[in-house]
Amino acid sequence: MTLGTFRGPSVEAIAALTEELTDKVSPAESATVGSELVAVADTLRHEGALRRIFTDVAVASDAEVAIIRQLFGGKISDTALEFVVSAVCRRWTNGGDLATGIDLLGVKAIVLSAGDQGQAVVDELFGLAELVRTTPELRSALSDPARSVADKSALLDSLLGGKVQAATLELAKLALNGTRGVAMNALMELRLTAAEALGVIPAVVHSAKQLGDEQLGSITSSLAKRYGKKVHVNVVIEPSLVGGVLVEIGDDVIDGSISSRLAEAGRLLAAR
Repeated sequence: MTLGTFRGPSVEAIAALTEELTDKVSPAESATVGSELVAVADTLRHEGALRRIFTDVAVASDAEVAIIRQLFGGKISDTALEFVVSAVCRRWTNGGDLATGIDLLGVKAIVLSAGDQGQAVVDELFGLAELVRTTPELRSALSDPARSVADKSALLDSLLGGKVQAATLELAKLALNGTRGVAMNALMELRLTAAEALGVIPAVVHSAKQLGDEQLGSITSSLAKRYGKKVHVNVVIEPSLVGGVLVEIGDDVIDGSISSRLAEAGRLLAAR
């Protein structure tokens, strides 16, 4: 879930709300506001009638604001409440975008609460996703429908408590309720949102061996030049690549691995 998820008026709404988030929500309160926005989004997501009211052009803005204040007044902070009011008063392409947009901004607020450790949040979400991918027992535990979300959250507390940024743990728990799909995919989606909140493009570099600082810096610099934006790189070690690297960035795959070149050479030889 990133800005690219949206189309039409929703793009303008998200852009304006993102500016509000950075201008009006202080780092000290952003974690609380973020969690509250995610909770509001969850309510809207499960209440179709509310979504229809808030995106119906025939319903006066004053009436929508009154409903919001009645529903959430006293239950969330004033800062979060005014943010939701602002979101409801904007135009959205469809009813679902309102809840999704508020959720997106909530996640970004949680990321921003990490301050200058925001990049660490991106790394830690990636690392946790990789741990889930490579550990069947953990993957099963986090996806087991018989286990409650509270039980899964407690498991994450025991695994990550005191070892990662508070924002990372908070976001990781959002991957447990099924709203974003299975846990591993949800963690990778949250990583994308976290990177977007920091104004960087996330990339995954697959390498046969650990890369040195100079190599990694060169790859990062080349990608930044190619895409015209700051790039944040995470590395996955895959000995099967033999040498070289394979880069995933957005929808692009840049394959410079030796295994790929050998496979291509084999196909060319077989075709003769």
